[in-house]
Amino acid sequence: MPCIARTSRLALVASAASLALLVTACGGSGSDASGPGDGKPVTLTFWSATAGAKETADAFNKTHTDIKVKFSMVPAGPEGVTKLSNAVKGGNAPDVATMDYSALPEYASEGNLENLTPSSGDLVKKEFPEAVQSLVNLGGSTWAVPFDVTPIQLFYRKDLFKKHGVDVPTTWAEYRTAAEKIQAGDPDVTITNFGGGDPALLSGLAWQAGARWYGTSGDAWKVNIDDPASRKVAAYWDDLLADGLASKTPLWGEGENKERATGKVATIIGAAWSAGNFPVSYPDAKGKWGIAPLPTWDGKASTGMYGGTSYIVPKGSEHTEAAVEFIKWVTTDPAAMTARLSSLKAPSSALPANEGMRAAAAKEFDSSYFGDQDVYALAGEAAGTIVPGWTWGPVQQQVTSVQMAAGGDHTKMLSTGQAKGETAVTDRGLKLDK
Repeated sequence: MPCIARTSRLALVASAASLALLVTACGGSGSDASGPGDGKPVTLTFWSATAGAKETADAFNKTHTDIKVKFSMVPAGPEGVTKLSNAVKGGNAPDVATMDYSALPEYASEGNLENLTPSSGDLVKKEFPEAVQSLVNLGGSTWAVPFDVTPIQLFYRKDLFKKHGVDVPTTWAEYRTAAEKIQAGDPDVTITNFGGGDPALLSGLAWQAGARWYGTSGDAWKVNIDDPASRKVAAYWDDLLADGLASKTPLWGEGENKERATGKVATIIGAAWSAGNFPVSYPDAKGKWGIAPLPTWDGKASTGMYGGTSYIVPKGSEHTEAAVEFIKWVTTDPAAMTARLSSLKAPSSALPANEGMRAAAAKEFDSSYFGDQDVYALAGEAAGTIVPGWTWGPVQQQVTSVQMAAGGDHTKMLSTGQAKGETAVTDRGLKLDK
């Protein structure tokens, strides 16, 4: 039966531990769960920007006869979310897609997702850690199935640290001291690339520092992007850049890759998924890179998350039952992780949220690039130190867009993000707690 009533405005509230997304809309999870009924395999369209996604789809197709997956690579980040939004509006959305956790509240509250509670609610509850459940269970409903956990970690050049007599920093104060000592020994080497501004990384570092960019008071949203904890983080990195201790080369560009490959930076602030990129992008540095916990402000182990992927069924899918079956396989079956790791061009090192998948990943991933360090064991330890209580808000994609336009000034990224967050909340007809 088609939906005959939907509220024009969605009410959104959150608790201290997790977002509660209250939606008054049609129940159910799709328009044609039974498939075509002609005996032919159901063909699913699948969009993703994640490493190893194609190999995963190919492996599924080889082992399943009733469902076939047609994969398409799409852009990552806000560009990919916009492409998906336009596809939903145009009635030609894929049956399955991956989406960053940060985009879920906004995307779900706009009515762009199928409600997966009936089909995947129990799966999420039984197969994934409680901390990750809070990222996909919004307002008492399940809108996505988690794929990975993304603790921020420190990747460092062991040879450069040894050459300049630098110990692995455990605090951000020690990290700056290391930057000064390394540059004193070689003015051409900076501690890391941090130019251009990466909102996802800034939010993760603010997360670690104790920031809470979104919250609620009663039925009103609080936007706290430009808060003291975040300003401390922004000032720290802006000072490193101003003093020439961090490279102003933009993140995610060709210049960044060249500096990292040629030993011009001594560390990389990355996440669990970063490790798989090292053998491909910096093959000549095998054995030179090490992995350590992220430096902290007080010396106590803690970190935030940098990105993170979930699986969704966009609104309008005609094959939601088949889509849900594929999603269950790709997020919980060890064979899916084995397939994902089979990519030679872009091997995945994502830390699965599902514990059973982690064991498969650890077994298959070649950690020899990092010497005797166990990539998955270290990522798992880091995941255990993620600061609890972070909530994404209903306008984060709009905030990300204005932050990306701030030119790498991290303090400005906070102020413009704060202003945009407040106006975007009210523009959506939601209450704002000033």
